[in-house]
This record gives sequence, structure tokens and C-alpha cells, in this order.
Amino acid sequence: MKTKKILTMVAMAISGTVAAQTMGIKLENMDTAVKPGTDFYRYACGGWMKSNPLPAEYARFGSFNTVDEENRKRIREIIEGLAAQPQEKGSLGQKIGDLYAMRMDSVRQNKDGVKPVLNDLKRVAKVKTMDELISLINKMNTEGVRFGELWGSYIGADMMSSKDNLLEIYQGGYSIERDYYVKDDEANKKILDAYRQHIVKMFQLVGDKPQVAERKMKNIVDLEMRMAKAGKDNVALRDPADNYHKMSFAEFVDEYKGFDWKTYFDTQGITDIDYLSVGQPEALKEALNVLKDTPVEVLKDWLQWQILDDAGSMLGDEVYAEEFDFHNRIMTGAQEPQPRWKRSVNAVNGVLGEAVGQLYVEKYFPAANKARMEQLVKNLQIALGERIDAQEWMSPATKQAAHEKLDAFYVKIGYPDKWRDYSKLDIDPKKSLYENMKEVSKWAHADMLDRKWKKPVDPTEWHMTPQTVNAYYNPTTNEICFPAGILQYPFFDMEADDAFNYGAIGVVIGHEMSHGFDDQGRQFDKDGNFRDWWADGDGEKYKERAQVIKDFFSAIKVLPDLNANGDLCCGENLGDHGGLKFAYAAFKNATKDNPLPVKNGLTPEQRFFLAYAGVWAQNITEAEIRRLTTMDPHSLGEWRVNGALPLIDAWYEAFGITENDPLFVPVDKRVKIW
Repeated sequence: MKTKKILTMVAMAISGTVAAQTMGIKLENMDTAVKPGTDFYRYACGGWMKSNPLPAEYARFGSFNTVDEENRKRIREIIEGLAAQPQEKGSLGQKIGDLYAMRMDSVRQNKDGVKPVLNDLKRVAKVKTMDELISLINKMNTEGVRFGELWGSYIGADMMSSKDNLLEIYQGGYSIERDYYVKDDEANKKILDAYRQHIVKMFQLVGDKPQVAERKMKNIVDLEMRMAKAGKDNVALRDPADNYHKMSFAEFVDEYKGFDWKTYFDTQGITDIDYLSVGQPEALKEALNVLKDTPVEVLKDWLQWQILDDAGSMLGDEVYAEEFDFHNRIMTGAQEPQPRWKRSVNAVNGVLGEAVGQLYVEKYFPAANKARMEQLVKNLQIALGERIDAQEWMSPATKQAAHEKLDAFYVKIGYPDKWRDYSKLDIDPKKSLYENMKEVSKWAHADMLDRKWKKPVDPTEWHMTPQTVNAYYNPTTNEICFPAGILQYPFFDMEADDAFNYGAIGVVIGHEMSHGFDDQGRQFDKDGNFRDWWADGDGEKYKERAQVIKDFFSAIKVLPDLNANGDLCCGENLGDHGGLKFAYAAFKNATKDNPLPVKNGLTPEQRFFLAYAGVWAQNITEAEIRRLTTMDPHSLGEWRVNGALPLIDAWYEAFGITENDPLFVPVDKRVKIW
């Protein structure tokens, strides 16, 4: 997330008349039978958890999802309004309405069944030689056939020259999380066994005999296992320097021999390549070894699986039921599919997100919300600047550079200043859903080339749609972004006072700002370039302090046999820690001249931390705890409260927490960065 500049100003309260505002905290969401120092998560959220049992369609359901559900209803109303009446051909309304109608048409999807994908599977089956296979892959790339490859590629900002776009290649070759292939514990073995059964069932659903499906499954899993072992784990992927290897195209072709790279990229429209970066060299070299020493029949099996696996949600209810059973019921613990209308809204959002977002913000995002957010962001920037100045471990040179980066934040709130152009996307209701999604894939690739290839980075581009319930920081553009979708309760409440809004959306703002200075973000300068701007010795001091939060979270038991991964979640945990520190400081600044009263027996400081905790209220399955701990760089909701708050001194003061409380952490064991 970013801001264009910081105004020199005194932090102001963002409230209107304090007496007219609510406290925002819903007492029924609390469980006051639990002591704050024993389990603050249940103290703050226990009532919500009891009154919001896990819906069968969810593996995890929390505050984010309640907002998502409300947004989805709003978006459904918008989309169904377009689908219900004739639209001009080629208009956004026609594309949105027709794609939604196709997704909703279960009769047609079930009638077509697997037929739409069979032609592409047969094209692969007819291949005889490796040259034919590579030629077919190149051709399918131009036709929008959606499949994974032994590697992936994209065009994005060059981290060493952030205003320039760069072609980047990254590891690939497997369909589920890497850990399931390489870790030998019982939980992962069960998932991998279920994945094997899933592959067999899917091939049988498209007409393969059991013995053929079994053979394909073995070939596929063996190949994917090989690629997974060559790839980096999620922790290693967090190291920017170790995942960037820029070279000239001539050097690349010489280093990665045995493949016609020029034809491969030319057919995709990526021509006249000067430079590119290989993210994970070992994985790419192994991919080339796979192409060299793997029988073509095995590669054909694997390519068919990539096509089929991607198409699963578009081939009728029988195939979708199998897809849901593995990807949701087994992997996450969800018990029922979402209703078709929800899946259809999600699909349209995924394809035409900014088009839908434009209609969404016109109807549901008041200008007053944006204005209040802008003031909040400014006040958080001031608080962060004060925290920088207060750090004795930072040298003056580092503080100055940190202020320069803070001043250069580019802030995006609500929605883009310019909208994505969908004019070249054709949605044709006469074609099958599968064929239309191939057209979407072709358009998306062409759109990326048109906007990025051989062009400078566009800093106005949004990486989330306006209706998204989330926020982000992008290091190469040094931007913080807060879509309209998150600017509603329980994150943001125009009727609530500053204690609530600083504790909720204020911490979200501070969290994204903190990413500019977390273990990854701190390695990028104010212009978004990967550069060590820290004075001698200060970087090592930072690492020592960050190690405290890594060790603290790695010791947390998320299940009796599973610890949290403090290394994987380090950046997000640092984001929470900084966000809490910055937002609390901004809250105190904003209310110092007009202190807020005690409400319902809760002090303003207590309401600040309760608002923060309420954002993370959720219920979750054990399977989803395991899955997220393996792959998600965010800590689980419970530990974003019970793990984060015991490292914040002000929380102890607000609730009178002492060394006799289970959550107590000695002062010398707490994180000391901000």
C-alpha cells in the first residue's frame, strides 16, 4: 500500500462529534467468562464463535467471510440485473450477464458434460514424438487452453529497476502444495493418497478405463514428485535475492539448453527479449531434464491431467462433485459445495472483476468513506514517522532513509482512477462455458502483453478489485491499497468512535505500512528497488529483533502435533506487530485533546484491542488448520490475537495483565522493533 506524500500536519481526530458516535464493539460477540490474560481471543470473540457455527460450505468462516457474504449478495443483485434484460452485444453488461448465465445454466453444463474438454485431451493423445508435443503445447498456448506447465512465466516489475517490466520464469510442475509430495508425516500421506484416487476418478469420468486411469495417475504423481523435490519450499520463496537471477536472453538460452525457447516465447507474443529472470534455477533445470529423459507417453499423461484438472469446474455436476470432494472436503474439511449462484458470482468476479467493481463502488461506496480513510491513513503515517524517530537502535542515516520511504508511500483507496479495458474480450453464449473460458485465457494473456511487454510499470494498476475484502502492500511500487470492499464493519464503521476504527481498520492500514519495513519489504527502497538502504550494522540489528518474532510463533502449537511456522509467517506477523504499534500511537494522538469516555465499562484502550481482535473472529476445521499452516504466510486468526497481543506493551496496561496470566510474556522476551 502506498501514499504519494506525507503532509506535515498535527494528527487530528477522525471522529465527528464524539457524543454522537457508538463504541462499535458488540458486547454479544465477547465471552466475559474467559479472562483476557488467559485467552484473549475467546474473551473478545467467544460470543461470535458460538453464534456463528461453521457453515457446511466453509472450512473457515470468520469476520472476513461475513463481509464477503454481504458483498456477494450486492454483486449478485448487480449481475442478475444485467442478466435479466437484453444488453448491447459487446458491452460490459452483455459480457457480465452472459458469463453469469452460462455459469448458472446447470442443464446445459450437465448436457454437455465432459464433451467440451475431450477434443483437447484427444489432441494430446494423438501426439507421437517429443517435437510434436512441444509444438502442440506452443499451439495450445495461442488458443487459450488453460494448463499448468513444468514452469510458469509472467511479466512484472523488475525488482532491481522497479519502473521497468521484466519477463520472469518461476518453478512449476505440480498441482497441489509442494509439502504434500515431500513431507513424510501421516497427514500429508493421507492427502497424497487421496490425490492419487482423485486423479484416477477424474480420468474415469472422461472415459478412461480403470487400468488406463491408474497408469496415468502413477506417471503423473511420479513426475510431479520429481518436480516438487526440485522446487523451493514456501519459506525459501520469501527471499527476494535468492529468487532473482537476471540475465540476457542469449545467456539464458546458453544456460538452459535443450529447448527452443525463442519459438516457445514467440508463439506467446513475447518477442525480442533482451533480459529475463529465472526465479528458481534448480527447478527449471530439472524441468528441462524431465523433458529430456521422460518418455513422451508419460508427458502426455501429465499434460492431459493439467488440462482436465483446470477444466473440472466447467464439465457438469458429476465432475464438479469429484473436484469438490478432493479439493474441499478432503483438503479443507468443508462439507457442502457453495450454492451455484455463489460459485457463479465468484467466477464472474474472477474474469470481469474491475467491470463489476465499477458498478459496485457507484452504488455502495460513499465519498465520505474515502475521505475518512484518507484522514486515517495520514494519521497512521504520522504515527509511523514518530515510531521511526523513537527507535534508539536505528542510526540517524537509517531513520532518514526510512522517512524518505514513508514519505514516498503511494496510497490507493476504494477503487482505481482508471478502469481495465475489456473491449477485446468476447463472451459468446452460443459457445460452451469451456470454450468461453479459453477465450478469457487468450484475452488475459493478450491484455498482459498489451499493458506490460516492452512498457514501463504502470503505478496506477490495481492488484485487487474494488469489491475485494482485503488490502495489500506492493514493494516494487511502494504502494498500500485498501479496496472499497474492506471499508465496512467490522473493519470500518462510520458511526463508531476512534477507539474502534483505529483498532480495526487502523491496524489494517498500519499492517500494510509495516510491510514496507518487514523482513522482505525493508529490502526495497523508496522507489521500489531492491537495495540495501540500511546503515552499517542496522540491518543486523533488525534481523536480531525479527528473529524474536520468528522463534515466538514457531513455538506455538496450532494442533497437538503441529507447530506454527514462524519463518513462513514472519512478514505477516511483523505486519501485525507494526500495525498494532502504529495504529495505537495514532489513536492516542487523535484523542489526546478530546479523550474518549468509558463505554459499557470498557475504556477506549480496551475497545481498541477488542476491535482488533474482532477482525479475526472465526471458526475453522482441523484440516484447514493443517493446510493453511503448510502454505499460508498469515498466522491463523486465533494467533493473530493470542500471539500478537502479548508482544504489545499497551495491551498489558489496558487489561492489567500480570505475570500470573497464561498469556504473559516477560518484557525482555517481547519484540523490540517499533
